[in-house]
Amino acid sequence: MKNRLIIALLLLVSLSTYKPQNLFLSTKLNIEEIKIENNSILEEEEIKKKLNFLYQTNLIFLKSSEIEKKLKKIDFVESFEIKKKYPKKIIIKIYEKKPIAILQHKKDKFYISENINLIDFIVLENYRNLPIVFGNKENFKDLYINLKKINFPLDLIKKYYYYESNRWDLEIYQKKIIKLPTKNYIQSLKKFINFKKENNLDKYQVFDYRINHQLILK
Repeated sequence: MKNRLIIALLLLVSLSTYKPQNLFLSTKLNIEEIKIENNSILEEEEIKKKLNFLYQTNLIFLKSSEIEKKLKKIDFVESFEIKKKYPKKIIIKIYEKKPIAILQHKKDKFYISENINLIDFIVLENYRNLPIVFGNKENFKDLYINLKKINFPLDLIKKYYYYESNRWDLEIYQKKIIKLPTKNYIQSLKKFINFKKENNLDKYQVFDYRINHQLILK
């Protein structure tokens, strides 16, 4: 009698316990909520629309590559982090590309990010006063890297003009122009920084460094 009772109890436990594969496939682990964090430029609903396919996906078998494929199609997304919150929630932290300038190339307009990537232009209130680049991305990248290296005050620059002669003009506040030479323009930029420290720029409208070892003021 005692043995029969033990066997009956074992059968009851066996029949009432989930097998592991059934647990993993349980609809109790299907995604029902998507939370977006850290976005300031992109609308949460715009991101969620791209991720609609995640709803009812089992959280256990979720692949980040599937999410990456969709988010890569959104211009402003630089990178992201995924956090699973069991049983039914996923949290996606978005890292956005930060616009540093607006590229005007013929009739086309783009934002340029810190990593010098182009982003499709849309009107953004917080980025209305970005400097405008008249040129191309590749030439601007070299100039921007050099400006950062010498700690040039970038907030002064309102417009960048690139010429086919392979040189730049920089328009700063009050439409003052810095004319840079074709070669060794970094030295000219350094000289301008020193000149600015020691002189009142209000007297001049043009700072012309195109002739070697000379500064022409107008």
